[in-house]
Amino acid sequence: MTQIYSGSFQSCSSLKMVSEDGAELCFPLLLNTSCRKPASPWPEAVLLHIVLSSISLLTVALNLLVIVSISHFRQLHTPTNILLLSLAVSDFLVGLLLIPGEIILNTACWFLGDLMCSLYIYMTFIITSTSVGDMVLISVDRYVAICDPLHYTTRVTERRVKLCVCLCWFCSVFHNSLIAKDDLTHPDRHDSCYGECVFVSDHTAGAIDLFLTFVLPITLIIVLYMRVFVVAVSQARAMRSHITAVTLQRSVAVRTKKSELKAARTLGVLVVVFLMCFCPFYVDALADGLLNNSSSSFVYYLFYFNSCLNPIIYALFYPWFRKVIKLLVTLQILQPGSREANVL
Repeated sequence: MTQIYSGSFQSCSSLKMVSEDGAELCFPLLLNTSCRKPASPWPEAVLLHIVLSSISLLTVALNLLVIVSISHFRQLHTPTNILLLSLAVSDFLVGLLLIPGEIILNTACWFLGDLMCSLYIYMTFIITSTSVGDMVLISVDRYVAICDPLHYTTRVTERRVKLCVCLCWFCSVFHNSLIAKDDLTHPDRHDSCYGECVFVSDHTAGAIDLFLTFVLPITLIIVLYMRVFVVAVSQARAMRSHITAVTLQRSVAVRTKKSELKAARTLGVLVVVFLMCFCPFYVDALADGLLNNSSSSFVYYLFYFNSCLNPIIYALFYPWFRKVIKLLVTLQILQPGSREANVL
């Protein structure tokens, strides 16, 4: 992971100590050991700070709406929504923790200390890999719903989905603990000057992590959704050709099938947007960080912006989410019995 994460976290690692050009230091009192402050022009730094802060606030607010909605309304306690809840939690943490850290790294010096730097990087690894794991689970959920609908309700239950979500978070924490253990126990071992936040690991560990957190899960997501797409198209054609001949009982089944296809389409959009935002980040990692600083920064911003886009996708495609937002804004959620409200 030496190459995977160096672009974001080495805010001062490539900067020299006190230079002859009079560059501003992170810690002026530490004349010979302080990093220089990022040399971005003042207007550019202010604009970047405003944009990232706005994205952070929007990400936190929107994902908090998703978390409260799915957690509060009993009608939304479905296996698919539990997966969306887990994804919303990781996206919420991106807005609450990761983007503010990115603001510090790109517009100022790291002043929170070595231990907080290691914890920040550790949390970044956990949240990122958990988001990828959630997307894999969502793809599996849609694969079973579309390709094996007769067994969906028996195979995909709330209890099993909750267990899978817990395993996803646990595996992410455990896997990244092994990778970041040295930095957590010796947080200052890679520092070359005060005011930087860096992470360095050997190429073998980086290659293994890249395979487990990107190559394997992204391959599974693409393969599963290609299969879902093919089956969904064939089912949609079959329904159109037989829609006039169905009985009332079969009409209910057709409406159910339409609902599953619509959910597959919506979650398909979610997965495609996820791939568009995440793949450049990992492609840069595969290319050993060959992008220049500005391009690499854009890749990271796009990577984090995905967490803000997910709730917007829900609002565009899920009527229940728009209805729930109205209930939350008008404070009807505080009324007795609101958990049992009909929001579908």
